[in-house]
Amino acid sequence: MTSQGGSPAESARPGIACPGGPGTLGGRTVARVGYGAMQLRRLRGDRDAAIALLRRAVELGVNHVDTAQYYGDGFVNELISEAIRPGDGVTVVSKIGADPNPAGPYPMRIAQRPEELAASVDANLASLDLDQIPVVNLRRPGIGNPVPVEDKQVVDLDDQLAAMIALREAGKIGAIGLSAVTLDELRRALPAGIACVQNAYSLLSRGDEDMLRLCAEADIAWVPYFPLGGAVPGFPKVTDDPAVAAAAESLRCSPAQAGLAWLLHHAPNVLLIPGTASVGHLEANLAAGALTIDAATLATLDAIPSL
Repeated sequence: MTSQGGSPAESARPGIACPGGPGTLGGRTVARVGYGAMQLRRLRGDRDAAIALLRRAVELGVNHVDTAQYYGDGFVNELISEAIRPGDGVTVVSKIGADPNPAGPYPMRIAQRPEELAASVDANLASLDLDQIPVVNLRRPGIGNPVPVEDKQVVDLDDQLAAMIALREAGKIGAIGLSAVTLDELRRALPAGIACVQNAYSLLSRGDEDMLRLCAEADIAWVPYFPLGGAVPGFPKVTDDPAVAAAAESLRCSPAQAGLAWLLHHAPNVLLIPGTASVGHLEANLAAGALTIDAATLATLDAIPSL
């Protein structure tokens, strides 16, 4: 791919719809509905299908793709490098804080030390064939993490931020993001210049409202993972909620589309990266960006308790 994901002010390509409308990420204008590439690892046996899915995403206006080196031990990054072209204007976002561990009990291992963060950025640069990764998220291990954390991997956030700033100054990354962080950690990190926060968040899991408000005030993108919940135990599934199903019926869409559309309506700094290995599901996710939720339905969805 060998590009830097487009110029900082670049928006969706002319003549192509911007799913969900425009948003801002690391100084770049991106579609508010992007694509999370983790599920592409399921297509290891059908590389052509994986490439076709990525190309279809670009055709439909996706210009924000989220990935990580530990997705399929570099396989997903290699797909992105092959499928996405410099002229596509796609902002590729990766994350560090864990490394591939294909022979272990989990497909990744926690890798939080500053030297490991730097090595992980280099690995991402190589597999993505990029000169610079536009945004890199530092994923902390403390929230919703099923992978064991060794004592040597308990690293002070300030030390990690110093490493991230050095990587940014070296030109290897364009902007710094955070993932799986607390409100206190975000506040501590603000002086470093934070482009986005990725935390688990959905219509039914709204425990981070204070952090979302802080991000909106500081012009930081809020990029929820598990946007429909249900991915792991403890995260309720949005599509199973009767009130969401009723709202979807009135909106003439699927419950999943209603859940995604609610996120876009809830705060202007929300960017979505729903993942899938299916072209049909991709198209449905992107179509959610065009939904308009009337005031009464929005109030009904807002009133659903956070679990």
